[in-house]
Amino acid sequence: MNKLYFFIAAMLLVSCNNPNKISITKVEGSPEYSNSVLKMNEPIILDEGYKFSFDVNQYELGIQTLKEFDYQLANSAKGQHIHFIVNNGPYSAHYEDNFTKNLEKENNVILAFLSRSYHESVKNLNAYVLTQTGNEQIDLDDKFLFYSRPKGTYKGIETEKLLLDFYLVNTKLSSNGNKVRATIQETEFIIEEWAPYYIEGLPKGEIKIKLELIDASGNLIDSPFNPSNRTVILE
Repeated sequence: MNKLYFFIAAMLLVSCNNPNKISITKVEGSPEYSNSVLKMNEPIILDEGYKFSFDVNQYELGIQTLKEFDYQLANSAKGQHIHFIVNNGPYSAHYEDNFTKNLEKENNVILAFLSRSYHESVKNLNAYVLTQTGNEQIDLDDKFLFYSRPKGTYKGIETEKLLLDFYLVNTKLSSNGNKVRATIQETEFIIEEWAPYYIEGLPKGEIKIKLELIDASGNLIDSPFNPSNRTVILE
């Protein structure tokens, strides 16, 4: 009896010491901004880089996103902004409709889209711009998956829930069509709906995330920047 008691106690102790079970859950309740529009003017080449300017309609940069639910995720105190992604690298956030940016390469694929203050992308057909610079042009009608969040280092309560968000261009997700395979550490998820997700149950330390755009048979789709790999830090 004593041996059985100690065995059960030991198993409970192991369970308590390993509480992390990674999960993802769809985020619901954000304002849709279905009428918001983002347009990019022709970039101007300057000595210090490119000057980018945008026309933003039915969306206000620099304010906090109003929401009717407890989000509990990292939020920018500077408010709503534009996520600016070059060659599927980590985005830069811009809170005004014009800025200058130095691009390291001559040939670049650029995605810009409207972002809520808590970094959730606005997912409508008029809320993004996909363009490119340089002479080595690629087919912008191809299918694209761009990585957005999570990004950087998280501390304190921000480590409990992370936002998983990505941007799709020229493709849709469905149960019998294309999907996104998200591998977080060694846990794999198949995503059939383009939506933001909470990531929970993550351990502290380095977190590795891979996003893959796959077809209905689970094969990696041959498209630029596919797959995406990132590492974020939880402290």
